Amino acid sequence: MSAQIAFGMFDWLDRGSHSVGELYESRLKLIEAADRAGFYGYHLAEHHSTPLAMAPSPSVFFAALAQRTTQIRFSPMAYLLPMYHPLRLIEEVCMLDHLSDGRMELGISRGVSPYEIANYSVDPAQTREIFTEVLEIFRQGMCNEVLNYAGQHFEFRDVPMTLKPVQAPYPPLWYPSFSEDGVEFAAREGMHFMTLGPPPLVATLMARYRAVAAASGPGDTDTLKLGAMRQIYVAETDEQAFAVARPAYEDWYHSILRLWHQHNDHAYDNFFAWDACLAGETILIGSVDTVREQIQRLVSESGINYFVGSFAWGSLSPQQSHRSLDLFTSHIVPHIH
Repeated sequence: MSAQIAFGMFDWLDRGSHSVGELYESRLKLIEAADRAGFYGYHLAEHHSTPLAMAPSPSVFFAALAQRTTQIRFSPMAYLLPMYHPLRLIEEVCMLDHLSDGRMELGISRGVSPYEIANYSVDPAQTREIFTEVLEIFRQGMCNEVLNYAGQHFEFRDVPMTLKPVQAPYPPLWYPSFSEDGVEFAAREGMHFMTLGPPPLVATLMARYRAVAAASGPGDTDTLKLGAMRQIYVAETDEQAFAVARPAYEDWYHSILRLWHQHNDHAYDNFFAWDACLAGETILIGSVDTVREQIQRLVSESGINYFVGSFAWGSLSPQQSHRSLDLFTSHIVPHIH
């Protein structure tokens, strides 16, 4: 018997043509639709100092989201741990878990952009060691009544941990990555895992996750979400979808690379290029039949048990995103096995 496929939504909350307040409201309505459709999770990226960063504090957006939904779980994808004070992190996660009645999950990362990290006066060369300390402190603080810790970057003595989350000992952890080191870390730590990349890379990473997890102990990977994310636009025909999606993607492309280009850094230009992403099927544009076939092939070839779509990006209007999501939930989700 094949495992059941769960579905999720990924988001950047990148700057569109409306006001920021209208952006928040339109996105909350889109997530409400995903909640009604039975989506497992909503995952929000954290970015700073770019047009991609209209939700630089995911916790604030999640506080609103917790009050507007009833079933869907939510997580940052991911909190950039080198930019967080660990006590504040513990407290905010606990608050969100209570505000949502135990629907908080926690994606964590060192951060991809050295420019965003540096803007917070953090040395990009130190992010790995700071990430490790913050994660250790987070776990100790969640699991103990009093926090004591002595590290290179943080030290705590007899700090009372007065607020605990709904989920014991703490909300589930996620790790996003498209590298072998990243997937091995997630597998050893027993974290949910999400990746991005062409189907052959996704298949390789999922196989590596399961192999490392099996060698690390008796953990049951069937209970973990192993997912892949895709940007999606579904329309009645392929032609209609491409006519809308290409200019919208161009807008998103400039947003995600804005800070890199300000530093004359073009390292990710080809990684996010339209033609390359279409060929690698990391963006799925087309009719119901076209997109459904691409998703089914990805699921069959890679063994993922979690498919995550991004339905609102670039200059897509709220109406276009809602229509795309409606077609996806009505005509694609029921047929993915």
